[in-house]
Amino acid sequence: MEVKKQIKRITPPFFLQAYHFLFAWLGAFIYRFPSRKMIVIGVTGTSGKSTVVELIGQLFEEAGQKTAVLSSIGFHLGRDFWPNRLKMTMPGRFNLQHFLAQAKKEKCQLAVVEVTSEGILQYRHRFIDFDLLVFTNLSPEHIERHGGFENYKRTKGKLFTALSKRPGRKNQPRLEKTIIVNLDDSQAPYFASFPADRKIGYGLENGNNKIESLRAEKIALQKWGSVFEVEGTRFSLALPGRFNISNALAAIAAGYARGINFSTMAKALAKVKNMPGRLELVIDHPFRVVVDYAHTPVALEKVYQTLQSSAGQMICVLGACGGGRDRWKRPVLGKIAARYCQHIILTNEDPYDEDPQEIIAQVAKGAEGKAEKIFNRRKAIQTALKSASPGATVIITGKGSEELMCLAGGRKIPWDDRKVVKEEWEKLKKVVHHP
Repeated sequence: MEVKKQIKRITPPFFLQAYHFLFAWLGAFIYRFPSRKMIVIGVTGTSGKSTVVELIGQLFEEAGQKTAVLSSIGFHLGRDFWPNRLKMTMPGRFNLQHFLAQAKKEKCQLAVVEVTSEGILQYRHRFIDFDLLVFTNLSPEHIERHGGFENYKRTKGKLFTALSKRPGRKNQPRLEKTIIVNLDDSQAPYFASFPADRKIGYGLENGNNKIESLRAEKIALQKWGSVFEVEGTRFSLALPGRFNISNALAAIAAGYARGINFSTMAKALAKVKNMPGRLELVIDHPFRVVVDYAHTPVALEKVYQTLQSSAGQMICVLGACGGGRDRWKRPVLGKIAARYCQHIILTNEDPYDEDPQEIIAQVAKGAEGKAEKIFNRRKAIQTALKSASPGATVIITGKGSEELMCLAGGRKIPWDDRKVVKEEWEKLKKVVHHP
């Protein structure tokens, strides 16, 4: 791992870019440019990407269109699913093109791809013929990697530039190029400024008379979900929080752009009972245990706000990712936890080659002395369960549905927060019922 980092440091940027570009072209060439044979939707932003990708896949499957889906949660080819164990939201160029080739072979009419800023930097999005792009939101992330928020935003923008430059397909009618943006986000005007045949906005609060827009109305938040209306059609969603209404709206806008009627989309969303590792309810009695992927300050605060109204006591288990990633956010995460949680347990997450104890210490700085440090993540979860009283909520963040933990030297060990919760809860029940 260190050798790889050293090579990157001493290699001139031009050669690195040429290397990534060449392999992007080579991957597409070997698999015969599979994206040219289907509709491709890309979803990018800071938060909500995986949920939006998964929801879009549900909508198009309900509409009778065989759909391939690629997200940090997993891979779908029609009804077939396997989890994403790559520890990469957006796979490398060859894996990505191979997946699209599989989708083509399985006669998928449409592919939905989660697109990351790291993937864009490495040209993984190149030689994929995107037809529709969705922007969810933007908040500081990967700032050290990009050298500032504006650079991070411009990197995301390169995806939209690629859409505007995509030529028509040989011997096929030119497909309409569409951009969909979240009008509630302050960066929406930037992403809506790129050329496209059609632009659609969506929002809970803001409309825009300059572009076509969809808005959620008559919103009613429920204990674990919501109901709302779009263009007079009532939607019922079993995913909690206002931010999940926004995610659903993004998917609805994508379906609307491709001609799916609202009643079909309402039927599809009503079938979604949970999103793996995204506010996933693992235990609901006598207290709640929820697992979520939130690892940025904005996402973490949204999760805490969503749970706060019905949480009773909030017991929060969290850490921060290592590998030199966004060190600035570690004390910020601790500060947010101190604001919302009655009991904070800081623990190991994905340290990579960093000292995990130092990562925990940096998060603790923001928690203002209110946090308990338990290095062993299993022990941390066990402690949270033991301390939970009836009606409390235990929220475990950072890993979501991931099935691996990344340690020093490139080593990966099996890990699933949801599985560990169930295992420790079974042990605890035996102790309680059989002293």
